Amino acid sequence: MTTIADAPGRGKRPRDRKEQLAGVAAKLFCERGFHEVGITDIAAAAGITGPALYRHFSDKQAILAHVVSLAIDHLAAATALPDPEAPAIDQVEAILENLARVSVERPEISALWRRERRNLRPDDQRELRHRWSELIASWARPLRAARPELSDDDAIMLCWAALSVYGSVAVHSTRLSRRRYVELLVEAARAVLHHTPANKPNGQSVDAGPSNSVMPPSRREKLVIEAGRLFGERGFHEVSMEDIGSAAGISGPSVYRHFPSKTAVFMAAAARVNDRLVRGREQVAATASTEREALEGLVRSYVPVMRESADLLLVGGEIRALTDAERAELRRSQREYVSEWVRLLMAVRGELTAPEARVVVHMALTIANDLVRTGAVRRRPDLDAELPKLMLAALGIS
Repeated sequence: MTTIADAPGRGKRPRDRKEQLAGVAAKLFCERGFHEVGITDIAAAAGITGPALYRHFSDKQAILAHVVSLAIDHLAAATALPDPEAPAIDQVEAILENLARVSVERPEISALWRRERRNLRPDDQRELRHRWSELIASWARPLRAARPELSDDDAIMLCWAALSVYGSVAVHSTRLSRRRYVELLVEAARAVLHHTPANKPNGQSVDAGPSNSVMPPSRREKLVIEAGRLFGERGFHEVSMEDIGSAAGISGPSVYRHFPSKTAVFMAAAARVNDRLVRGREQVAATASTEREALEGLVRSYVPVMRESADLLLVGGEIRALTDAERAELRRSQREYVSEWVRLLMAVRGELTAPEARVVVHMALTIANDLVRTGAVRRRPDLDAELPKLMLAALGIS
């Protein structure tokens, strides 16, 4: 099968030029982001001219749709059962192993859908979302056969969560051996699939940020709140300063009294997310008496923040207008936060090395980041209660 990331060598005439072009585009989209890659960039990397590329694709969005479709093909092949007559639990195990291998070999598969789906045309989004749902449903069938006590909705949620475990390979790099990485992925995904949902709506309210009932937010804070929401919904490039001002009820030119540029607004929105995570960490530090209690507290504090901010955090990777210093600041705050989780997990699970604990932490974080954005799951009334349990299962401490 043609892979989505294998680029053609110069001087060769590939047997399937369209698939080879898709491989080149996939690599560039992953490295730079959709908006920072032009048709001429793809053509140059493939060793052809721009007009030659248009013989295969009508525009850049058509390339992206084709690339994501190929990614789903890879995952569908990984979940195809070689022996449909095998016991259901063996079928589930085969899927776990196959998905782990393809995820480690092709991390760009999940990265493209997670990061770039907002840049697809609406029709392509609907079609590809339908294909994702079909893939998950095909995986949920053997899971339900192995665990008949699960409802359809519960099985779907567990499969999405397990798929997020595999998707975590796209959000960080590691020096682990491929064999060990596959083992950790299978272990975490298996633990997630063994979780038993409580099916009880969570009556607790989530932290929704500043309330405007008694003391409304300042104009600057309102701009930051609305900018974060718009960036998350549309992406950085599709939002203007005028859009931000309009959403906050402030005229376009007045926005510049508070922020000199759109990039400055983004950095303020990202800092707001980091501040909320830090506040959650401080609250946990004030009450936790053991490393396990502290880690469980961080998990619980993370979920409500991601309810509002998961999309925004994905946006940072596509903004080439950020300075080196701004990028370094974003990376520094993210590394420090993750490092706290890693330290605590190593204290609870002493058998894990630091690199192993880091990839496990990213698996848990990605479950929350993904499921709050997944339409089939995010509407569950009990999701806020279930997400921490799924994350703890992936961490291996449930």
